[in-house]
Amino acid sequence: MRPLKLTISAFGPYAGTCVLDMDSLGTEGLYLITGDTGAGKTTIFDAICFALYGEASGSNRSKPDFFRSKYADPETPTFVELECIRRGEKYTIRRNPEYERPQKYRKNEMTTQKAEVTLWMPDGKVVPKARVKDMVMEIMGVDKSQFCAIAMIAQGDFLKLLLADTKE
Repeated sequence: MRPLKLTISAFGPYAGTCVLDMDSLGTEGLYLITGDTGAGKTTIFDAICFALYGEASGSNRSKPDFFRSKYADPETPTFVELECIRRGEKYTIRRNPEYERPQKYRKNEMTTQKAEVTLWMPDGKVVPKARVKDMVMEIMGVDKSQFCAIAMIAQGDFLKLLLADTKE
């Protein structure tokens, strides 16, 4: 899977909407994401992992209140949208966590925005919500833990990856 575009809105430390055009990085090789501590590097992986699997990439960031940015305007929706290509076919998945937002008609009152997910297939059809998890597994060919081990090699974990047996 090659990510094409990642849109993050009111997610983690990102208060507004941030669009990462990964297609402009090219089609060859690996991508290295670098930056200062606290710059939001891990949040990019969390957003991709959340879009695909509904969870952050790390267990210490798995609480639901992590996803909604505490810096976001109450009106800003929280969601992640990932456009990616796999075997020449383009998929788009958009997911939002459950979070509190202002009511539409009584702006001074809050309501719970339920968690939602939408997966668009290459032919434009929408996968039923109950089938998204299985379809993501089918498309990706790996589960969340395998994806995280492949896609994000955290500092100090490279040797662990090299020494892992085939089953892992």
